[in-house]
Amino acid sequence: MGDLLKRIAIDSKVMAGKPVIKGTRLTVEHILRELAGGMTASDLLDAHPRLTPEDIRAACAYAAARLAEEQILVDVE
Repeated sequence: MGDLLKRIAIDSKVMAGKPVIKGTRLTVEHILRELAGGMTASDLLDAHPRLTPEDIRAACAYAAARLAEEQILVDVE
């Protein structure tokens, strides 16, 4: 997964610092929302010719890595 995460860039000068696919202005959020909205990987690749299958996997890997760091507080009564 480490190699995939190298495809993600965070730069305050690009898309207000949101994580993007390196060398593009395509945010991880945009890719995930399109997938969640029903687009297939093929649809995304057709819509964004510079995007690669590895870029889509990188967006998913980035989201998974961030969620893995999330702390969940459980209210125990």
